[in-house]
Order: sequence, then structure tokens, then C-alpha cells
Amino acid sequence: MAAAAENSTRQENLFQRRFSWLRSRETLYKVFCFLCAFLSILVTFSIIYLLGRETIAFFQSGVTVKEYLTGREWGPTFTPAKFGVLPLLNGSLLITVGAALVALPLGLASAIYLSEYAKPIVRKIVKPILEVLAGIPTIVYGYFALFHITPVLRNMFSPETVNVYNAASASIVVGIMTLPLVASLCDDAIMSVPKSLREGGKALGSTNFEVIKKILLPSALSGIMAAFILAISRAIGETMAVTLAAGALPKMTVNPGDSIQTMTAFIVQTTKGDTPADSPAYLTLFAVGTTLFLITLGLNLIARRLVKKYARSY
Repeated sequence: MAAAAENSTRQENLFQRRFSWLRSRETLYKVFCFLCAFLSILVTFSIIYLLGRETIAFFQSGVTVKEYLTGREWGPTFTPAKFGVLPLLNGSLLITVGAALVALPLGLASAIYLSEYAKPIVRKIVKPILEVLAGIPTIVYGYFALFHITPVLRNMFSPETVNVYNAASASIVVGIMTLPLVASLCDDAIMSVPKSLREGGKALGSTNFEVIKKILLPSALSGIMAAFILAISRAIGETMAVTLAAGALPKMTVNPGDSIQTMTAFIVQTTKGDTPADSPAYLTLFAVGTTLFLITLGLNLIARRLVKKYARSY
């Protein structure tokens, strides 16, 4: 009896030590995850603080908010300096719209093919190849646009119509860059629709196209809308490709054959120059960065609202 009691006590002590060790390890994991989350929040608020502080300093240097938001000329290094951000906004908008016209329909069509028409073996081959496009460095896309897409456009139209640096080639290449994002997210959204809805539609005599049009796309609408807006945000923030392909001439135009400058391209151009620190021209970096941040933040908030509005539970 004494031996059995001693053995039971030993096992109980062993269990308690093991349980205590597991709880300590669990606490360590919990603290580590908290620190990671806290670090992410800290970095985010640090970026917001830096942008906000320098942007306020920019407007305190003598530039008014009205001049910045409504001015149609941009030249921080000119004499006198011009601080109207509309030409940069126009360039970013032109690139974004052109990229959306390329990426959104092609990406959605690719997702529909992969999820509904492609055989499993074809899907296993095509989808990884499509996603390889997302791993190509953006500077490679820029040179591809400059040395391949631009000559094709200039031959199709005319050298007088399409400049060497133009918005059209930059839009096409940015659309190609965002195509894998749209296709992958739309494919995931369509694949998440329950199989029973597909089978129910076909059981009622609907064709495959009718099932896609009237059942799958409405059911996956929230995910598709989120994919579209995320792709647009990606296009707005693209830097190297548009810097190489679109040029560095900020102006108000809707002609895709013209040379333009986007907000991101201006940031790249200014940071590699000899602009004195704390000068108004230097502080424009942060003002433009804040503008770009607010635009992408707004798009992400819209995406969240759309996902919440059109989400369906099954």
C-alpha cells in the first residue's frame, strides 16, 4: 500500500511539473504573439505620426491646403515653386484606370475558367504559372514596358501619338502585375461557394454559364469586390514600373499616349535628388505620401464595407 501511494504521489508530482511547464510555455507563446501584434501596431502608428508631423510642417511652410488640393501645376523646385498636386493625382488615376481595364476583366475571366471549366490537371499547371507573374520584380516589368510594349504601341499608332514614355504602356504592365492578385482572390471567392448551389442550379436545367452568371458570381460578389479594390490599391501604389515606363512629366491629361508622372514616381525622383532637407520641396515627399496613404486607406475601408454589405453565409 505504501509503495502504491508513493508511486501515485510521484506520478502526481510528475503531472504537476509537466502541467506547469506546459502553462509556462503557453504563457511564453502568448507573450510572443502579443509582442508581434504590438510591434505591428507600433510601426503603423509611427508611420502615421511621421507622415502627419512632416505634412503639417509642409503646410506651415507657406503652402495652403487649397493651393495643394486645387492647383493644376506641380513644380516644387521651380521659381516660383508650384505645389498643386492635381497633375500627380491625374497621373496616378490614369495609370489605375488603365490597369483596372486590363486586370479586372482578365483576372475574373481567368478565375472563372480555373474554378469552373479547367480540368484538375490543367488547374494544377495553369494557376502556379499565373501566380509566377506576382513574383517577378517590378523593375523588370518597367523595362518590359519600356522596351517591348511601348515599341508595339508606337508601331500600332504613330510615334507622334505615343511618346517613348507614356501612360498606356505603364497601365498595361501594371495591369499584368495585378492580374495574378485578381485571379487568385476571385478564384478563392468562387471556390468558396458551396457545391450544393451549383448542383441545385444545374438540377433546375440551368446551363453552366447560367449557373456562373446567376448563382456563383452573385454569391461570391463580396470576395470579388474586395479583390477588385485591393488590385486598384496595388495599382495606385506601384512605383518602379510607372517610374520607368510613364515618364516624369506632371501634367493634366487624359491621353494615355502622353508622358505623365504619378505620386509614387515623384517620390522616387525626389528622393534620389539633391533636395535640401526641411525645405518645402523636401517636405512635399511627406505631403504626397500622406495623400497616397489616405487614398489607399479609403479604398481599404470601402472594401471592408462592401465585403460586409454583400457577404453571404451558407
